[in-house]
Amino acid sequence: MTALNFRNVDASPDDPVAEWPIEAIQAALERGSLKHWHRLAAAIQAQPWGPVARAVEEVLTYSRPYGVSIALERVIDRARRDAEAGERAAVAAEVQRLIELSGLSRREFAVRVGTSTSRLSTYATGRVVPSAALLLRMQATADAESAFNPGGGFPSPADAWRGRVKGAPDFE
Repeated sequence: MTALNFRNVDASPDDPVAEWPIEAIQAALERGSLKHWHRLAAAIQAQPWGPVARAVEEVLTYSRPYGVSIALERVIDRARRDAEAGERAAVAAEVQRLIELSGLSRREFAVRVGTSTSRLSTYATGRVVPSAALLLRMQATADAESAFNPGGGFPSPADAWRGRVKGAPDFE
């Protein structure tokens, strides 16, 4: 087996894949070995919408090297699905954190941000991703509530009354 050589490009197969021009990526796909394809796959997994993934997609529109073209299309698809699942989980965790930070019940938090309790539940579990505007509203609500009551949430009417009664000099 001969080593991969790039022709007419200022890059070496030993350079980081991110530094390869599109012609080098095409050469690696067409004439490279499993070692080169693994390096491309690792770069794609690290940045599923990054320049290497985009370059591989472009090359695969006009060059279909047997075996590796389908494999790398699957790598791109899987890397993007995994990244989206991770992003969805991160948003769900942030929604849960904001609810907890507010100190409000889920029902009251949902009312304050202008959604239903059931819809809020879908955001907190990651089944649905809230819009950017709604996420900002959630952050503002959580910030306002945690600033209003550092212990979290509104005091109950009974707690508020007890606080007034204890502080009144006539009742001590």
